Amino acid sequence: MLNFGLTEMRLVAPRDGWPNPDAGPSASGADIVLEQAKVFDTVQEVVADCSTVFASTVRRRDLIMPVVTPEQMADQIAASPARTAILFGPERSGLETEDVALSQAIVTVPINPKFGSLNLAQAVILLAYEWSKRSELAVPPSKELEPPAPHGELEGMIVQFEEELAAKGYFYPVSRMQVTKNTIRTIFTKTGWSSREVKAMRGIVRALVNPARTR
Repeated sequence: MLNFGLTEMRLVAPRDGWPNPDAGPSASGADIVLEQAKVFDTVQEVVADCSTVFASTVRRRDLIMPVVTPEQMADQIAASPARTAILFGPERSGLETEDVALSQAIVTVPINPKFGSLNLAQAVILLAYEWSKRSELAVPPSKELEPPAPHGELEGMIVQFEEELAAKGYFYPVSRMQVTKNTIRTIFTKTGWSSREVKAMRGIVRALVNPARTR
C-alpha cells in the first residue's frame, strides 16, 4: 500500500487479533499504515462512510452487478470526490457473497484463465499501482528529452552519407540509386535525431572515411 501512496487500511475482525506482533516485520518499514489501521467488527461497518465500494474478486455468477477492470476502477475513483473503498477478502477464502453484495462493482484483474490464482498481496499491489497512475506518483523523475534536430542538420548528415557511399561505389546498379537513397533517407528521418546525435553520427562517418589518426 505505502509503495503506491495508500495509507488507510481497515481490517474486519482480524483472525489473530490486532495489533499483530508479526505485522511489523512483514511491513518492512511501512509502519504508518499499521499505526493508522482501524479495526471493525463487520464489513458493513468498514464501508459505512464510503460512497463507492469495489470488491476485488473474480467474476461472480451468483451476483448480477457490474464488473470492471483495474483501469476502469481507477478512473472512477479519480473522477469522484467521494470516499471510495476497495474490498479484499481473506487470503485463503476470498470475499463472501454477502460481502461482495455490499459493493457497487466487482473489480477483476485480467488474468490467464488456465492459472487464475492471485494471492492477497498481489491483488493489492496491482490495484494500488493502477490507482497510483492517476495520483501525484504518476510522473516519475526523468531526464528531459533533447529537442529534435532542425531539418537542415539532418539533411546535412544524409547528404554526407550519400556522398561517402557514392565515393565507395555503394550505389549499384545506378538505376537503383534513387530507390536506395530514398531508403537511406527514410531510415534517418524517422528516428527523431537530436542535434547532438546528428553531430556524433557525422563524426563517426568522418572517422570511418578519413585516414586513421596516429597516436
